[in-house]
Amino acid sequence: MNVSNSTQAPEPVGSYPHARKVGNLLFLSGVGPRKRGSKEIPGVTLDEHKNIVAYDIETQCHAVFQNVRFILEASGSRWENLVDVTVYLTNMKADFAVFNRIYAEYFPNPETQPCRTTVEVNALPTPIAIELKCIATI
Repeated sequence: MNVSNSTQAPEPVGSYPHARKVGNLLFLSGVGPRKRGSKEIPGVTLDEHKNIVAYDIETQCHAVFQNVRFILEASGSRWENLVDVTVYLTNMKADFAVFNRIYAEYFPNPETQPCRTTVEVNALPTPIAIELKCIATI
């Protein structure tokens, strides 16, 4: 098994790699919208107690997809090799339609779309509204 980390994706918030290669599969750890070298989250406004005051799901979606791409490329894979995506949203009712529209822009061809599961979670480890867990081929 090989561990892989991207120099462009945000640093993990815990003790885990960006990705792990097993055979010809690449398993990505949960990926959020943060930018490397920063604790700030694109599209998120926090109060003085680090509680979310407002967020822009569209901005977060684009940032998450960019981070996934960084990790895939650093690990010897590519966007088109994604085979399975698990999506974690903190507000399905408010955010699913926007997420689904943006997702379709990134995966326009039904013949090559990865499998996908979308679930709502109560919270994520940092004040984000979306996280992706992905599997790709190498």
